[in-house]
Amino acid sequence: MNLLQYQPGNSFLHRLNPITKLAAAFLYGAACIISGNLFLVTALIILMILIAATAGLGGRALRLTRNLLILGALMFIIQLFFVRSGDPLLVTGGFVWVTTGGLVSALLLSLRVVAAMLPLMLLFAITEISDLCGALVKKLHVPYRYAFIVTTAFRFVPLFTSEFHDIEDAQRARGVEYDTRNIVKKVQLVAPLFVPLLTSSLRKVDAGAISAEVRGFNLRTYNSGYQQYPFHLADGAAVVLLVALIVVSAVL
Repeated sequence: MNLLQYQPGNSFLHRLNPITKLAAAFLYGAACIISGNLFLVTALIILMILIAATAGLGGRALRLTRNLLILGALMFIIQLFFVRSGDPLLVTGGFVWVTTGGLVSALLLSLRVVAAMLPLMLLFAITEISDLCGALVKKLHVPYRYAFIVTTAFRFVPLFTSEFHDIEDAQRARGVEYDTRNIVKKVQLVAPLFVPLLTSSLRKVDAGAISAEVRGFNLRTYNSGYQQYPFHLADGAAVVLLVALIVVSAVL
């Protein structure tokens, strides 16, 4: 299953209003970015994994965290050698490679990347894209065309990922070897993968545009949808808790 694909459920997180889920994801990410405490940011990552587990998404949250840690590791390396504040830790021939300030800053940045992106990515695992689009139009009166563009972009991510793997399997069946360690050959193998994917994507875009026009895309307003997205007490409680979390992050 794709890591961003919606997983049906009836948990507390699934029942929240889509607008609340979106706001909660951004507020949680903001709390992670505001915090300058390494231990608190680490605790927030663990807390998000535990929260995801209550919705039956613990395994997916762990896989997402693992993937985000790879991105965090790249940010760590870049930040480690570019921040020069603090006492020197690694010196070669009089040149300071690593400082205490660089190490702390690199650790904090890499953990912030994981902690801030994890709730945003899990948002799509507990929210149907159509509900998110409908709630943006109904509750926030976002023009339908803009809500549709944003939500459709995320809707195509799992579709393109699945199609990419299908194309890769088809090319393997034709004898294409993707396990080579030769960098030049790896670059040459990009065309057999991405040309079919690009062609298929253009066909889907064209078909989607025709389908949208037939269904009266340009005539839709916030009153066009029949489904309502009421707010409940749980939505208010979730927002209050996350605002409190931001305050705690700022204080610590």
